[in-house]
Amino acid sequence: MAYDAGAERERIGMAGGRLLWGADLRPFYRGIEELRTLVDGGRVLDVPCGGGIAFRGLPQEGSYRYVALDLSPVMMGRARANAARHGLRDIVFLRGDVTALPHPAGSFDLCLSYFGLHCFPDPPAALAEMARVLRPGGRLRGTSVVRGGGRRQDAIISLFRRAGPFATVGTAGELSSWLSAAGLDDVDVDRDGAVAFFSARRACGNLDGGRSQPR
Repeated sequence: MAYDAGAERERIGMAGGRLLWGADLRPFYRGIEELRTLVDGGRVLDVPCGGGIAFRGLPQEGSYRYVALDLSPVMMGRARANAARHGLRDIVFLRGDVTALPHPAGSFDLCLSYFGLHCFPDPPAALAEMARVLRPGGRLRGTSVVRGGGRRQDAIISLFRRAGPFATVGTAGELSSWLSAAGLDDVDVDRDGAVAFFSARRACGNLDGGRSQPR
């Protein structure tokens, strides 16, 4: 909740990004502002939606379908309140597990995952599920804290893992490998400090999110 409250206030979020992670978060906030055009007419999944940080980039009216999903009932409550503040009435709120999304394959044109991947016990499984629910050619965009940004940042990550908020935290290289293994191509991972800004596209012709082998 502390992160969420800070991230919603851009100046605080920028200062926190620099102080904690040695990162310039301007690309994060720019990406959110771009949603005004990206979501037009599309089907969007926001997972984990947290308190609804991405809502600030959504148009109040449009033909898009937006699903906000999170496991935490507390964060879902914050997201609902945030949507109301922004005048957004058409968001579908779901409580669920990112490794078992309640949607058929190919349900979305765009998947957003902002600062949640490092909180998941199994990031590769989470990314595989996100890829599964994207249509062929659909895109995934997000941010994640990663290891390898510096000794101080790695120490903070270790502290957060022991305290509980963080789970499995990979490096930027591992994140790139996870995205490819999930059946995504056109993978781009740009690390600044301990923050990775990533995007990828659901590969065409692969309808199971990279899991074509029997399990």
